[in-house]
Amino acid sequence: MSAAISERDSWRALGALVIGFFMILVDSTIVSVATPTLMVTFGADISQVLWVTSAYLLGYAVPLLITGRLGDRFGPKRLYLAGLFSFTLFSALCGMSTGIEMLIAMRLLQGLSASLMTPQTMAAITRMFPAERRGPAMGVWGAVAGVAVLVGPLAGGLLVDSLGWEWIFFINVPIGLIGLVLAYRLVPAFETNRHRFDILGVILSAVGLFCFVFGLEEAENFDWGHIQGPFTVWRLIIAGVVVLGFFVLWQAVNRAEPLVPLQLFRDRNFSVANLAISMMGFTTTAMVFPMMMYTQVAHGLSPTRAALLMMPMAVVSIVLGPVVGRGMLRINPRWFAMIGFFVLCCSLLGYSVAMRPGWSVWWLLVPSFFLGIGSSGIWGPLSMSATRNLPPHRAGAGAGVYNTTRQMGAVVGSAAIAVLMQARLAAHLPGTDGPATTMGTRLPEQVADP
Repeated sequence: MSAAISERDSWRALGALVIGFFMILVDSTIVSVATPTLMVTFGADISQVLWVTSAYLLGYAVPLLITGRLGDRFGPKRLYLAGLFSFTLFSALCGMSTGIEMLIAMRLLQGLSASLMTPQTMAAITRMFPAERRGPAMGVWGAVAGVAVLVGPLAGGLLVDSLGWEWIFFINVPIGLIGLVLAYRLVPAFETNRHRFDILGVILSAVGLFCFVFGLEEAENFDWGHIQGPFTVWRLIIAGVVVLGFFVLWQAVNRAEPLVPLQLFRDRNFSVANLAISMMGFTTTAMVFPMMMYTQVAHGLSPTRAALLMMPMAVVSIVLGPVVGRGMLRINPRWFAMIGFFVLCCSLLGYSVAMRPGWSVWWLLVPSFFLGIGSSGIWGPLSMSATRNLPPHRAGAGAGVYNTTRQMGAVVGSAAIAVLMQARLAAHLPGTDGPATTMGTRLPEQVADP
């Protein structure tokens, strides 16, 4: 840091940072509840509307390694403010979209803006709070992350029903402006490190991640490679894996300053936390979309009523997040994470049992409650474990890697649930073209009775 910062000022700065962090994570899932409305408004099929979320995830995931390192070079505060300003601007343009293509393009730019912000929040926490006082701060960060990813549908439902789909984006404008003022005034300027930028590493990571992520996101639209031309899905995915392999090799042999110092992974806490957070990203992304389609399309609930089924999760996460954070000062974070993942698995099993014909939709409130408990034990403890041994000059690089693995899990989860839903619809509803004809604001007559 450029100057010492008191504990009180550290908490005020954290409060300013989590406003923007909460907003960009909400936007990862807020569109899911508006899927039927967007299909009707723009006359789009489900694959086009899925790209409204996928474009955001693509723009968010690909640059994270780079933006984390840029935070070390130019300072977390500068990168965060630049990202929050552009995110607010593109949010307004999303709400002004006149066609599905414009909306997808603006969502891509939103994602790029979000990638500037996310690593800076973790890097700032690592610099503002010493390891022995970092637990409560990471508890708050984790509570915000856990609530935001899953509360998006709740906010989206209320806004779609009351003000219209545009307001799931317009709502970011006043929040973003408030966040800009607070971050500018309260977040300290940190010392920067004159890193030699790894240009080859930037190119390899960007190309590899883009090919891999784009291939996964487009897999179902292109029927997993059954299209003409050289750019089939499988070729893109394989090319992405190969390029990422060269990227890792270059990071290992680069004796200057690699984009991702592989020494980070010598710390077992960092390595295990990265693997675990990728699983959490996969789970949270994969579960929200089918749940919103099930409650709105199969049960005919309004977006607001469908989203309210997530309320127990949000309330429990808000209450337990700070409690878990204080507990990490005395108890190893891994115990919280282990219990959290066990409860998470139980809640997902509960959802699979409750989402059956003949069962009241209100049974979904029970697994939602346990999902809140599980999430509280995962987000904060994993981030605490990942940053516990990070030196300040590698805070940005470590945060970039951690958030990249989380987003990669989310991207794979988004692609996987699309493939699974397409396969199940084709198996159980023969004679239809899959989601494009079976998904809308209500079930077709030939499907509703069976």
